[in-house]
Amino acid sequence: MRTDFKIRAATVADTPALQTLIERSGIGLSAGFYTSEQAHAITREVFGVDTQLIRDGTYFAIEDDTRIVACGGWSKRSTPYGGDQHKAAPDRLLDPATEAAKIRAFFVDPGMARLGLGSMLMRHCSAQALAAGFAALELTATMPGVPLYTAHGFVPVHDLSLALGGGQVAVNLTLMRKALQ
Repeated sequence: MRTDFKIRAATVADTPALQTLIERSGIGLSAGFYTSEQAHAITREVFGVDTQLIRDGTYFAIEDDTRIVACGGWSKRSTPYGGDQHKAAPDRLLDPATEAAKIRAFFVDPGMARLGLGSMLMRHCSAQALAAGFAALELTATMPGVPLYTAHGFVPVHDLSLALGGGQVAVNLTLMRKALQ
């Protein structure tokens, strides 16, 4: 396994590169989990950069030299998933004493899959959420992400179905949770 990848806080200037990566990942890593129609719908309507996470300093980019090859973060806010285009209301701050931090928007370049980048992000985000006083993590997983999250100790809470494309496309998701130690 390579160890020369660098993780850093994402910046607003990274937004175009992040958006391109998110689109490639959303389509490229959905094969075998979603139909092409489902992958395109969720990538178009839900996936995207959440600039609130960048402003909060809780969204990260992993670089291979200077190219961003993975991204993801955690949130101290109530929005469970989706980029700026998916938000309908301002993000409420969570109470670390009673609520779980959110793991958000993990995406890996399809050509860099299975190199441990998702795990690198998960370890980094988990440590930061714990340091911020959270005792649990929660996430809304797409089907391609479930194996990664399960490997990191998340357990399914319940399944969800997201209606997209004007109600013409249903995309299955799973709410997952994990206690931090």
